[in-house]
Amino acid sequence: MTTALLPAALDALAAVATLALATWLVSVVRRDASLADRMWPAFIAGAAIVCWRSLPSSAIRADVMLALALVWALRLGVYITRRNWGHGEDRRYQAIRARNEPGFAFKSLYLVFALQGLLAWFVAAPFLVGMAGARPFGAADAIGGAICAFGIAFEAIGDAQMARFKTDLSHRGQVMDRGLWRYTRHPNYFGEACVWWGLALMALSAAGAGGAWCLVSPLLMTLLLLKVSGVSLLEKNIGERRPAYRDYVDRTPAFFPGRPRARP
Repeated sequence: MTTALLPAALDALAAVATLALATWLVSVVRRDASLADRMWPAFIAGAAIVCWRSLPSSAIRADVMLALALVWALRLGVYITRRNWGHGEDRRYQAIRARNEPGFAFKSLYLVFALQGLLAWFVAAPFLVGMAGARPFGAADAIGGAICAFGIAFEAIGDAQMARFKTDLSHRGQVMDRGLWRYTRHPNYFGEACVWWGLALMALSAAGAGGAWCLVSPLLMTLLLLKVSGVSLLEKNIGERRPAYRDYVDRTPAFFPGRPRARP
């Protein structure tokens, strides 16, 4: 990271830390560490806003990147909040709480909120690079923006299809294998990855090879989605709990959309 970007980067980190600390305080009162998930988009959007304000650029790229970030954050934040409203703490966080009692209220500050805040800061790297660049908006920016917009739409459609499926009581016990879910078991995760690869492409268009370090963002996000908090975690032992899901796994690509395989 160049020294010219350091003040903006530190300001963005401070903004994320402030949001994470405030969310932690609320989570202690409500005994709900899964509030971190609801605020994850806000952490990243907060960093994007700070970069936009701290790194004024004559290129329209900064405005486009900020607009994409705000649309992404608002859509995802509202969706997660509505999905989790009234259900209490998510079972994943209940498990973390059980493993770290006594004293989880304080431990969650660094085990959950500081960690998520730091990850959000790294994921926001394309905004720092892209909004500092003075190169004119070009074809790579248009392609990157289109990939990002596609990812937002793909993720939103997948989430909406799953929400409608779950509200129909006749589907209870069934596996969602319709719409986008027919072509990938995780359209929301694939769409999310597209968002960050698209923004990273815009950042590279702004800074060239010197800004390649911002690829830490899509690489980190893709790793998280595939190996940490996404596909691997959600599908762990799911075949044992839901035998019908094993058939779905056998015929449906896990991440990249593709043609469903025929049943054996």
